[in-house]
Amino acid sequence: MRNDDVVNFPVGMRDPRMKTGPLSTEAVVTALPQLTKGKPARRKIRRRDWAGWIFVGPFMAVFTLVLIAPLIYAIYLSLFRETLIAGTSFVGFDNYLKAFVDPKFWEALARVTGFLLIQVPIMLAISLFAALALDSARLRWVPLFRLSIFLPYAVPGVVVVMIWGYMYGSQFGLVADLNSFFGITLPDPLSSSWIMTGIGNIVTWEFVGYNMLVFYAGLKAIPHELYEAAEIDGAGTFRTIFNIKLPGIRGAMIIATLFSIIGSFQLFNEPQMLRSLVPNQISSYFTPNIYSFNLSFSGSMFNYAAAIAIISGLITMVFAFIAQNPEGMFLRKKKKQALELEERA
Repeated sequence: MRNDDVVNFPVGMRDPRMKTGPLSTEAVVTALPQLTKGKPARRKIRRRDWAGWIFVGPFMAVFTLVLIAPLIYAIYLSLFRETLIAGTSFVGFDNYLKAFVDPKFWEALARVTGFLLIQVPIMLAISLFAALALDSARLRWVPLFRLSIFLPYAVPGVVVVMIWGYMYGSQFGLVADLNSFFGITLPDPLSSSWIMTGIGNIVTWEFVGYNMLVFYAGLKAIPHELYEAAEIDGAGTFRTIFNIKLPGIRGAMIIATLFSIIGSFQLFNEPQMLRSLVPNQISSYFTPNIYSFNLSFSGSMFNYAAAIAIISGLITMVFAFIAQNPEGMFLRKKKKQALELEERA
C-alpha cells in the first residue's frame, strides 16, 4: 500500500476497503509497534546475541589456548612412545599401565598424600585461629597484624626457600648457632627423616596468611544481626564461634581446603630448591611433579611424563571432589532414606 492511499478514519469507523469490522483503540495500539518495527526488532535481538558472544569470545579463546589445548596435547603425547631405534610409535595406554606398576611414582604419590594429610589440617587450623583472633574485636592494630600474617605470601618462593634453607643449616645456619650456643644437638631439618617436616614448615609459613584472609573475609560477610541475637540469648564466645562463625564460613573453608589440596599435589618449588642444598635427601622422584619434570627434561621421556602428569591430575580431582563433598554421596543417600521413612511414619 502506498502512502497516498492511506486515509485516516476516526476510531471505531470501519474502512470500506477492508473486510474487517470497526477498529478499536486497543487493536490500533497493539498493532502499531508490530507494523512500525517488524523485522528490525529481530535484527536487534540477533545483534544482542552476537554482542554477548563478542564479549565472551576473547575469554573463550584464551581459555582454550591456555588450558584446553595443552591438556589435549598432553593426552595426545601420553598415547605415544619415542625411542632412538623405532622412533615415535603409537602405544595406546601402555604408558598408563607402566605408571601403575612404577614404584617411584607410587612412592612420590604416597609422600605428597602423607604431606597433605598432616600439613594441610595444621595450616588451616592456624589460619582459622588467626582469622578468629582478628575478628574477635579484642585486638588492637588489626590491620597491622593482618598485614604481618599475610606478608610471607607476598615473598617470592625462591627467596623463602633460601631463607629457610639457611636457617635449617646444621653447619652454618640458625640450627648450627643454637647447637653451639646451648651446647645441644637439635634434629637436622634437612636430614632424610625430617626433610618433609622442614618442607611442611616452609609451606605453612608461606600460605597461612592467604588462607587467613579467605577465612577473615568469610567472617566479615556474616550478618551482625546473628551476633546480636546470640548476645541477647546469652551465648558465650565459644558458643558463638561453633554455632555462628564456623557454619557461616563453611564455603570459605571448602575453598581454602580445595586450594590447599591442589597445592599439596603440585608440590614442586620448595623441594626442587632445597635439592641444591641436600641433593642426597631429595631424589629425582621426590614428588610426582618433580618426577615428571626430570623424566621430561633429564630423561627425554616426554610421553611417559605426560601420562604421569595426567594420572596425578586425576587423583587431585578425586581428592578435591571428596573435599567439597565432605558428607559423601552415601551419607547423603542414607539421610534421604531416613527422611523418607520419617515422612511415611
